[in-house]
Amino acid sequence: MEKRISSDHVEMLHAECADLIEKESFKDLKNMYTLLMPIKATYPLCHCLENHIKKIGLEMVESFTQENIHQQFVEAMLQLHKKYSTMVKETFSNDQHFIAVLDKACAAVINHKSPNQRFCKSPELLVKYSDSLLRKSTKALSETDIDEKLNASITVFKYLADKDIYQGVYQRMLCKRLIYKSSASMDAEEAMINRLKQTCGYEFTNKLHRMFTDINISADLTNKFVDYCKDKTPLDHSFSILVLQAGAWPISSQKIPRFQLPSELEGSVQAFEKFYETRFNGRKLSWVHGYSTGELKLSYLGKPYYVTLGLFQMAILLQFNEGDRFSSSELKDRTKLEDKEWNRHITPLLDSKMLVVVNDSYSLNMSYSNKRTKFKIMSVAMKEAPQETERIRTNTDEDRKWQIQAAIVRIMKARKQLRHNLLIEEVIKQLNGRFNPSVSAIKKSIESLIEKQYMERTQNSKDEYCYIA
Repeated sequence: MEKRISSDHVEMLHAECADLIEKESFKDLKNMYTLLMPIKATYPLCHCLENHIKKIGLEMVESFTQENIHQQFVEAMLQLHKKYSTMVKETFSNDQHFIAVLDKACAAVINHKSPNQRFCKSPELLVKYSDSLLRKSTKALSETDIDEKLNASITVFKYLADKDIYQGVYQRMLCKRLIYKSSASMDAEEAMINRLKQTCGYEFTNKLHRMFTDINISADLTNKFVDYCKDKTPLDHSFSILVLQAGAWPISSQKIPRFQLPSELEGSVQAFEKFYETRFNGRKLSWVHGYSTGELKLSYLGKPYYVTLGLFQMAILLQFNEGDRFSSSELKDRTKLEDKEWNRHITPLLDSKMLVVVNDSYSLNMSYSNKRTKFKIMSVAMKEAPQETERIRTNTDEDRKWQIQAAIVRIMKARKQLRHNLLIEEVIKQLNGRFNPSVSAIKKSIESLIEKQYMERTQNSKDEYCYIA
C-alpha cells in the first residue's frame, strides 16, 4: 500500500527535493528518503544533494582570505565532509548511492580551479598545511593535537586528483625540514609518511623513506668522522655532514652554482673526503654547498653574537677577516659567485643591516645590534619560491607522459589485443590513484607507441590495437 501511494505521488515528491535540501530540513528529508527508497526513486534526491554540497563547498572556497589560506582550505573541506557525512549517515541511512554522491561532490570542490587558473592549487595547499604542523613553530599545539590534525588531513588527500603533484611538493618541503633540522618531531614525520603509504602504497612513499634512512645514516657517519679526526688531525670547529642519495632527494647535482669554499672550511671538507673514501671506495661525492649552513661568532661588536646563515652568505662575511672594505667585484672574485647567486645572497645581508654599502663599497656595520644574541638569517634555499612549485608541475607533466606510456604497454602486453575505448578505460583505471590522465594525453601516447612499434592497429579495425612482442 505504501509503495502504491509513493508511486502515485512520486513526481510531487521529487518536486520538493531541491527545496528540502536547500533548507537542510533533515527530518523531512529522512521521511522523503523513507518514501522514495522502496520504489528506487531516490535519484533526484541524490542529484539535488550533490549540487547542494558543491554549492556550499565552492562558496567556502570563494570566501578564503590570502592569509593562512592553506589552513582555511583544509579546515573548511574537513568541516564540509564531516557535516554531510553525518547527514548521509543519519538522514539517508548510509545508503551507498548517497555516499557516492558525497564523494563526488567533495572531489569536485577539492579539485576545483577557477577559469583563470592553469592548475588546481589544492595539492600545494594541503602540503603547506602539513608543513605548518610538522615544522617547529611557536604555536602551542600538543603532539596529540598535531597527530589528530595530520590524520584528518588524509581525508582531504584521498579526494585529490593530482596526488603526484602533492608527492613532488611534499618531498620538496620534507627535504628542507630534514636538511635544516626544522621538524618539530621525527616521530610525527614518520607517522605522516606511513599514513600516505597506507593510502597510496609503498611506491608513493619510497623516496620519502629513503630520505629518512639517509638522515639516520648521516648522523652515524658524522660521529664516526669526529672520532676519525681525533685520531688524525682534530678540527678547530664543529662539522656535521649529510650524505644524500642522488635519486631520493629533490636536489639536482647538475645545477650546482660555481663557488669558492672559504679557506677556513677547506681542511674539514678534504678530511671528510679522505675519511669517506676509506669507507666507500668508488663512490663519488658532489658537494651541494647551496644547502649548507653554518654558525659564525661576531666578535667585532660591543657584545658577541652568534648568527646562523647559509654557506654562501658565510663566505661573504668571512672575507672581512682579511679587510675592512671590498667592492662587489672583489667579493664576487673571492667567493667565485656569479651575478645571479651574488644578488640572491648579498640581499639578506644588506636587509638585515649586517653589511652596509656605499657607492659599491661593502663593509661590516660596526653599529649593528640585535635583541637576540643568537639569531638566523634565512638562507635563500630555505625559502619556498613560487618557481619551485612551477618546476615541480613541469617535471610532473613530463613524468606523466612516461607513466601513461608504461601503463599502455603493461595493458597491451597482458591483453594482446584491445579496442580503443577499453584501452582508454584501463589506462584511467590504472593511473587514477596518482592522477587523472586526460583522454587526449592517452591518445597522444598511443600514437607515440605505434610510431615506436610497441603496438599497431589491427587489419580488421582501426579502432582496435594489438601488442607487438
